[in-house]
Amino acid sequence: MPKYLSKYIFILLGPFAAICIWLFSNLDPANPNVSLMAGIAIWMSIWWFTEAVHLAVTALVPFLMLPLLGIADTKSVAQQYTDSIIFLFIGGFMLAFAIEKWHLHKRIAIKILSIVGTKPHHILLGVMISTYLISNWISNTATTMMLFGAVMALISETDEFIHGEKSKNRFAAAILLGLAFAATIGGMATPVGTPPNMYFFKAYKEAFPLENDLNFFKWASIGFPLSALFLICTFFVLRLYYLRKKVTITNLGKNHFKNSYTLLGKFSYEEKWISLLFFTCMILWFTRSDIAFETFTFRGWNHLFANPKLVDDATVAIAAALLLFLIPSKQNKGEALLEWEDAKKIRYDIILMFGSGFALAYGFDVSGLSDWLAHCLVALKGVPIIFIIFGICIIVTIISEFASNIASIQLAIPVMIALQKDLDLPPLLLMIPATFAASLGFMLPVATAANTIVFGTKRIDMKDMFKVGLVLDAIGILLITIFCYLYLG
Repeated sequence: MPKYLSKYIFILLGPFAAICIWLFSNLDPANPNVSLMAGIAIWMSIWWFTEAVHLAVTALVPFLMLPLLGIADTKSVAQQYTDSIIFLFIGGFMLAFAIEKWHLHKRIAIKILSIVGTKPHHILLGVMISTYLISNWISNTATTMMLFGAVMALISETDEFIHGEKSKNRFAAAILLGLAFAATIGGMATPVGTPPNMYFFKAYKEAFPLENDLNFFKWASIGFPLSALFLICTFFVLRLYYLRKKVTITNLGKNHFKNSYTLLGKFSYEEKWISLLFFTCMILWFTRSDIAFETFTFRGWNHLFANPKLVDDATVAIAAALLLFLIPSKQNKGEALLEWEDAKKIRYDIILMFGSGFALAYGFDVSGLSDWLAHCLVALKGVPIIFIIFGICIIVTIISEFASNIASIQLAIPVMIALQKDLDLPPLLLMIPATFAASLGFMLPVATAANTIVFGTKRIDMKDMFKVGLVLDAIGILLITIFCYLYLG
């Protein structure tokens, strides 16, 4: 079959599958929007998995279909495409452009390579551990944005020593997915590592104010060993899938990168300024919100403002981007560290993909599809506890593949609270597994912002991401089930 013909078959298959669901299924007789939204999700999934059209084209489907099917109005859907996290993406990438323009990313990459060595799996492990440790304390999106430029430079530095285009792409895909997945996994370790954890802490204290069985160290006692083991499993999955006997780095001396770093010389004026902005962003992202420890609470700098909730990570990123356009350069007289010509490289297709993820999550919410999925868990009443935890993890993971992790937990927690009353189980036994599972979502580019960022490089094949992500979702579900059963059961 000619390639163009199979492409059009898949293009037609998406809406055809949706129409079949709309006409022949009735998931919730009291709410037809549930089936309508399920059809949209299946349509988008087929186009994503087959790449029948560009992913940015698939990203337009919610904007068109949610209003046409009466699920949500156009204005509300459009607002999902301008979520604040998109401005975090824009500001972060402008910082990355500045790092690239003045070759700071090359300096960082060569330094990393001089430490971890020249074997492909050593480089992968070095990137993943670095990302994991940073992501323990700030969001996976901010972590990915911070390290993205350095990782791309690292890939560029090693490309010339890898023979064959296929091998180069396999190495690049392993490193980029290692970055994104380690950022997501790192967020599971602490209460402040990812927004779902913080949302859960707040919701738990509001729903169960008399309970005193949850604190920073209680979470970390589960989160750290769980996430560390998950990170190790992820490393071996990526190594086996991408690097085993398929990628070798040759003609590279033991001290090549150490010598290369020495040849870079001292930091330039521009590198110093960008480094200062880079580390300032890290500190501000880390210290923005309150951090509750066992005996005290670190008070975030957002309390300097009249309404702390109005300031988020995107504010920091845009402030840094603005300064890049204002601070003058010494090497290029009359110019700033970053000029608008430099910023024109922003990938607007990735912005659309971000927006589609939020629009899809919004559709799941307002249509009632997310509630329908979550209420499927009521069927678990009377089932052994370990299978209840397992079922919760599966349902929340499915939601998380199509919705952002914060949207997933916002949908799941109220159901867990209601389910706890029906099943008469300790609330933490249901809510903590759901919160961990909300951080899963490794198959699709839109599952997390970290996935979207690295997929936008065009170095990762969609089918490979789906296969690897499916395995990691399964491993994550099993690990969360076992750890939560042993620690909380």
